[in-house]
Amino acid sequence: MKNLFALLFAFTLIVPQLQARQDWLVFEGKSGPGKGKHIVLIAGDEEYRSEEAMPQLGKILATHHGFKCTVLFSIDEKTGMINPNNRGNIPGTEALKTADLMIIATRFRDLKDAQMKNIDDYLRRGGPVIGMRTATHAFNIGGNKTYGHYGNGYGGDKKEWKGGFGRLVLGEKWISHHGGHKSESTVGLLDPKAKNHPINRGLKNGDVWGPTDVYGVRLPLPGDSQSIVLGQVTKRAGARTNDAFFGMKPTDNEATPGRKNSPMMPVAWTKSYQIPGGKKGKTFATTMGSSTDLAAAGTRRMLVNGAYWLMDLEVPKSGTKVDIVGKFEPTQYSFRRGNYWPEKNLKPADFK
Repeated sequence: MKNLFALLFAFTLIVPQLQARQDWLVFEGKSGPGKGKHIVLIAGDEEYRSEEAMPQLGKILATHHGFKCTVLFSIDEKTGMINPNNRGNIPGTEALKTADLMIIATRFRDLKDAQMKNIDDYLRRGGPVIGMRTATHAFNIGGNKTYGHYGNGYGGDKKEWKGGFGRLVLGEKWISHHGGHKSESTVGLLDPKAKNHPINRGLKNGDVWGPTDVYGVRLPLPGDSQSIVLGQVTKRAGARTNDAFFGMKPTDNEATPGRKNSPMMPVAWTKSYQIPGGKKGKTFATTMGSSTDLAAAGTRRMLVNGAYWLMDLEVPKSGTKVDIVGKFEPTQYSFRRGNYWPEKNLKPADFK
């Protein structure tokens, strides 16, 4: 009987460990130039399906290039399910303590101080950053909070932080939809001044494409920003459809010349940054990056090339390998409200 009670007691200790929640994903790197390096990818936006894009990008970086990749999500604290509408919780940011690169695609997050501190510490040590799509407005934090200066459009007493994280670190905050939302897509044209930049290796005009519209930015971009890819606005031919791309195609014609394409907006650029009290670092920002944008191999290659460049790895002359890993069927970008996410019942492990 004593042995039975001992066995039952041991079982009560083991079961919670077996059932412990896993609020993030880790893809262990295989062989490749990235072996021994760690990338943390942070998803968390309501519209552009970063919860789909980041796991696939992490798989590509781990499988083809050897990086260890940790993918973080917006998580409902009670259920452990992915809920991009939950702006206040992205567990696992402590992974940034050992990160060699942070890739962020969040929108208007208002995270807990402990989670923000890990991001702040990473930037203070000058860690390299890739900012995707809504990362220009990654945070929306009240000015009276500890990390209020990270908020989009910050205009408080910390003058160096004017404009918030987007402006200081990436080079721009939220400005506007320059192209027509869900009607005009983005065709990437290599900036003639940067055609030989390592990030553009293996790319030609038109390889970078996505159904997300071009974002407006203020020109010239600040500091030592260098435009890498320009965004040609193209108009959908025909009526809107209900597919993942709203009926837009890479072959659609250019939008009205002289109005939206003169000058063209940069959709990818590099920049150095230094937050007050921190070391210098460098960033690669792109206003592209929905999961549907990653359907184009050129968009994926631009991002992986950017990761290599930021970590001082040699980008192959023909560009990096970006074959899709496993199943990847990106869904239409859009806001999902009501019971959509509770009913979706997605866990991080579902992207494993």
